[in-house]
Amino acid sequence: MSDPIKHECGVAIVRLKKPLAHYRETYGTPLWGLKKLYLLMEKQRNRGQDGAGLCVLKQGMPFGQQYYFRSREYGASCLDRLWKNVHDDLARLTRDMRIEATDEVGLKRHYPYLGETYMGHLRYGTHGGNGMDVCHPYARSSNWPSRYLSLAGNFNLTNVHELFDMLVKLGQHPTGDADTSTMMEKIGHFLDVANEALARQADSKTLSGDELAKKIAKELDLGRVLRKAARTWDGGYFMVGLVGHGASFALRDPNGIRPGYWYEDGDVVAVASERVALVTCFNCPPEQVKEVTPGCALIISHEGKAQEVEIIPQRERKSCTFERIYFSRGNDADIYRERKALGRELVPAMLKSIDSDLARTVIGYIPNTAETAYYGLLEGLEAHLAEWKEQEIQRHVQAGTLAKDVLKSILSVRPWQEKAAIKDAKLRTFISGDDDRTDLVSHAYDITRGILRPGEDNLVVIDDSIVRGTTLRQSILRMLSRLGPKKIVVLSSAPQIRYPDCYGIDMSELGRFVAFEAAVSLLRERGQGEVLDEVYRLCKAEEAAANPQPVNHVKRVYAPFSDEELSARISDLVRPKDIEWKGEVQIVFQTVAGLRWAIPNHTGDWYFTGDYPTPGGFRVVNRAFINYIEKRHGRAYESAHG
Repeated sequence: MSDPIKHECGVAIVRLKKPLAHYRETYGTPLWGLKKLYLLMEKQRNRGQDGAGLCVLKQGMPFGQQYYFRSREYGASCLDRLWKNVHDDLARLTRDMRIEATDEVGLKRHYPYLGETYMGHLRYGTHGGNGMDVCHPYARSSNWPSRYLSLAGNFNLTNVHELFDMLVKLGQHPTGDADTSTMMEKIGHFLDVANEALARQADSKTLSGDELAKKIAKELDLGRVLRKAARTWDGGYFMVGLVGHGASFALRDPNGIRPGYWYEDGDVVAVASERVALVTCFNCPPEQVKEVTPGCALIISHEGKAQEVEIIPQRERKSCTFERIYFSRGNDADIYRERKALGRELVPAMLKSIDSDLARTVIGYIPNTAETAYYGLLEGLEAHLAEWKEQEIQRHVQAGTLAKDVLKSILSVRPWQEKAAIKDAKLRTFISGDDDRTDLVSHAYDITRGILRPGEDNLVVIDDSIVRGTTLRQSILRMLSRLGPKKIVVLSSAPQIRYPDCYGIDMSELGRFVAFEAAVSLLRERGQGEVLDEVYRLCKAEEAAANPQPVNHVKRVYAPFSDEELSARISDLVRPKDIEWKGEVQIVFQTVAGLRWAIPNHTGDWYFTGDYPTPGGFRVVNRAFINYIEKRHGRAYESAHG
């Protein structure tokens, strides 16, 4: 993606099913589980670089000894610093302590990162800054292990202010209104209630101390706790949590918006945001990794037994398409095929944009996430050319003109592939003042000179998606124009992004979308500015009515225009106005039909269609339009208590 946006987070759980002695004897180290967590987090580094954290649960610790440990880092190189702390502590333990390898309690007491259950998190900050206080895992401490709760997740809720008010009505005094802390307090409340009920039941049986703790651990129904806590949540989420007595869980929203997977063998139960991370970590076939069922929680008991239980009835599946287009690692087999299919689907539109003149068209991609779609585009072109060559040969045969040189000329036609754009390392723009910082940003990409004939050849580059168009306008098109092509065509493997997200991606301001900018400019140019006034009135009325099934009124902004009209205006908007090059720029977008053909099993396409999976999404898009008209900035689902 040429436009830098922040998005998604990554989570991981590693739950050992056997005593640490087993891993020492089988794998040569009791740190086997910790090493697996490290690998899962490294393989999901793409999902977050603003914060990283881990939590460890230790079972069987003597009274008075800490049974959990949490460590977090934020800012640049946070994951590297987190694991440096882990290794530094291990080196200190090895150097300074004289503990027998068989003394598992002693090892766990002296080495904070050794335990039976591990949880990790990688954060991209969509809001709220990047300080330590917003880094996961969050923790809700307690002297009662079965009430201690640690939570981490990949989610956004659209109704945080409602949940905040519910906590207040329960008698709490919440000190934070972020969705993470609100969700944790909601779960924590019902965890407390369940513990108290079990303790009251035990009173009649005169249980106390360790016996009481064991009874609560055995009978605590974590699924029931989650059902009560999650029934009012609106949003997309995949969250993981640990309870101090040794249980853990992974909970997914009922529409399956956010991804979540799990794996189990005789030694471990593991959870991750991406399937390929588990496949790589445990060297298993992809089919052995299961998807967490939408609306369900994978609950791992304090004894290490895993099962899925329904928390919220499953709704229409709306798994996020952006996961497949851009965010997830592209070496997942299904995602790889889908991204190639997206590129292949653009072949007809690309040929139309260059009048099928492949002999005078250089084809490349904008690094690096569009590379797989580029391969699909080339495969589609090869298939097109194979059919064309067959027809040309038959035509010449029938006409009696298939001479050797004619056949050679036909067979030699192929896509002209070059690497036109190269992304440089991040420029240190802080060395410049505001006046010339834009000029430095314009050099984020560089070009390979001499690859085409100026004024004669076209240049086609494929990007995976175009959100704001800022990088195209300020950097990419400026650099590509220096090659002097007759025409620049930018292919987007995603359709026009028209509507904000509210489920985990930092795309919440309508005014930042180049597609919305194009629609507004066309309305005003054609004297239809009253459409904006009407949509504003409808959005305000919708918000005041608090309709339980709201309507997306922003669709009216786009309704007067065809996809082609909007694409043409976007092409005008992103073309730099202050360059000497006089060639044409054309932006070609994937169609929604093409997207659905390429990614049939992930139908969460509200970015492109405005069809949200939850009522909160419709409220957010209407509020985003109100904010645009009223010139308010910030995401359209901020808590009322912020």
